[in-house]
Amino acid sequence: MKRRTFLKTAAATALGVQIIPRHVLGGDGHTPPSEKLNLASIGVGGMGGSDIGSLAGGPINMVAVCDVHEGNRNAAAGRFPAAKTFADWRELLDQMDKQIDAVSVSTPDHMHAPISMSAIHRGKHVYCQKPLTHTIHEARQIAAAARKAKVVTQMGIQIHSTIEYRMATELIQAGAIGKIKEVHSWSDRPSWPQGSPRPKGQNPVPKGLNWDLWLGVAPQRPFIENAYAPFAWRGILDFGCGALGDMGCHIIDPPYTALKLTSPNVVWVEGPGCTDDMHPTWEILHYEFPGTEHTVGKTLNLTWYDGKHKPDESLVPLGKDQHLPSNGSIFIGEKGSILLPHIGGPQLLPREKFLDYKRPKLPGNNHYVQWVNACLGKDKTSANFDFAGPLTETVLLGVLAARFPGKQLQWDAANLKVTNLPEANQHVRLTYRKGWEVEGL
Repeated sequence: MKRRTFLKTAAATALGVQIIPRHVLGGDGHTPPSEKLNLASIGVGGMGGSDIGSLAGGPINMVAVCDVHEGNRNAAAGRFPAAKTFADWRELLDQMDKQIDAVSVSTPDHMHAPISMSAIHRGKHVYCQKPLTHTIHEARQIAAAARKAKVVTQMGIQIHSTIEYRMATELIQAGAIGKIKEVHSWSDRPSWPQGSPRPKGQNPVPKGLNWDLWLGVAPQRPFIENAYAPFAWRGILDFGCGALGDMGCHIIDPPYTALKLTSPNVVWVEGPGCTDDMHPTWEILHYEFPGTEHTVGKTLNLTWYDGKHKPDESLVPLGKDQHLPSNGSIFIGEKGSILLPHIGGPQLLPREKFLDYKRPKLPGNNHYVQWVNACLGKDKTSANFDFAGPLTETVLLGVLAARFPGKQLQWDAANLKVTNLPEANQHVRLTYRKGWEVEGL
């Protein structure tokens, strides 16, 4: 090639690179070429406000914030004055499509999947709060879509990345207490109303709140002050996943991870069960999982307790004047037990037997920054949707069982189907409100 021709070609190529949109650059088709991630955050009040603060600890440009409540939008805009503000996440994705690389989703549970799936369809990386979705079907579909799109994903179970939970996994998989015979997990939630009939009446919608956008894909219902927004929605079947959905993705994560569990075969609930509108006041939930290399026998039983219920303290040698924490798990093994508080370091029991046990040294990790760096091609996420989807399915299967207390649900995970109780399958997948349909869900 002649020098003049080469220079013309090089100049044309350089010019072409300058005008290629940033969202199509990068080795995997999604990794942005800059040293910072252009982020849009959807749901920026409550936990969303905490999330954006944590995400800002990484190399990001906050280019847009979205919330259905004007006060939350204004507060976020005060923290990130360069960010554009939106009330409707659909408008954000339409208008900012070429300017954002990734989306964080910190809304009520029922909106996790619609927003995350819409972002994935546009090739955006996604950080989504737990539980990943509101229904089992959504969890399966979201994980498959993220895998196909090759986007970077992370579910907001931030304790998954801390030394405490990772240490528990290391100890169990190293055989510190032998193979595991059974697991008990519990939470002191709910700290919001559950177990009541659907509330009656109606109140004026507060100034600054777009109630229709808040309802989103859920069925229409009137606004009632303090019954739903901003916090009590967790106990409502249409919006949240109850105490189990709120804390299960955190607390069941260590046994699920450490024991390499897969989908349970059977699940059933003791307790009053759901009302027509709410999750139950309390429950004792029994999971039967297929055994793994880290468990004793062909099955592993995991029992979940909430609503002030806990395991019997005689299951483990706690020591004089010691009691179980408010939230946590017990692993009962062949050679001893592990008490894992939420959030705290794993305790090997009986203590006198393990005084000289040498624990591995683990580096620190930041769940949020890990995701940001992974989006930039510098790290890998530890709770991507291929992990978070099946974990969420397991938790939501327990949520489903609470609708049918006292009845065993036999679960066909491959086909997302309860095989022995056909009426349960209507809750595996829910129909979105007309006008809010999302492709793939």
